[in-house]
Amino acid sequence: MQERRVILETSRLQLREFVPEDIDALAKVLSDPITMQHYPAPYSRQEVANWIERNRRRRHQKDGYSLWAMVLKFSGELIGDCGLAIQNVEGQNEIEIGYHVRRDLWKQGFATEAARACRDYGFAQLKAPRLISLIRPENIPSRRVAEKNGMTIWKEIIWAALPHFVYGIQRENPAS
Repeated sequence: MQERRVILETSRLQLREFVPEDIDALAKVLSDPITMQHYPAPYSRQEVANWIERNRRRRHQKDGYSLWAMVLKFSGELIGDCGLAIQNVEGQNEIEIGYHVRRDLWKQGFATEAARACRDYGFAQLKAPRLISLIRPENIPSRRVAEKNGMTIWKEIIWAALPHFVYGIQRENPAS
C-alpha cells in the first residue's frame, strides 16, 4: 500500500493525494449516474482508474497540486474528491476548484468545507490571483457550494461542448 500524503485538513476532512487503491471508493462517486448527471456520462471503473492516474501523475507532479481524495477524519473513509486543477477557459489557463461528494452524504456541508480549504490554499500557497469553478447552469447544488465559498458568476461559456457558468473569486490582496 502506498503512502497517503495529506495535503489539507479541515475540522471533519482530510484532503490527500490519491493512491491506486482508491479506485473502488471513488467509483462510488464518479460512476454514479445521479452524481454525474451534469457530465456527459458516469465513469467506468477504467475511467476512474485513469482519472486517478491523471491527477496523480499529470496534474500533481506537473503542477504541484491536483484534485485530492476527500476523506472523513473520523473513519478514514474516502467520500469524494476536491482540489485544484488548471483548466483552459477561452484560451486562458485558470485554476479551478473542483469537487464531487458521494450522493448519500450530500447536504452535509462536506463539499463546501473542502472547497473553502482549497480556496484558502490556492490564495495563500499558490498566490493565485483568481480561482474559478466551472459549473453547468442546472447544477444547483454545485452552484450553492461555489456561492457559499464566496464565488459569483463571472461569465457564461461553452466549455467541453456544454454551457457552463464560470464562477470566480479574486484574491483580496493580489500584490501580496
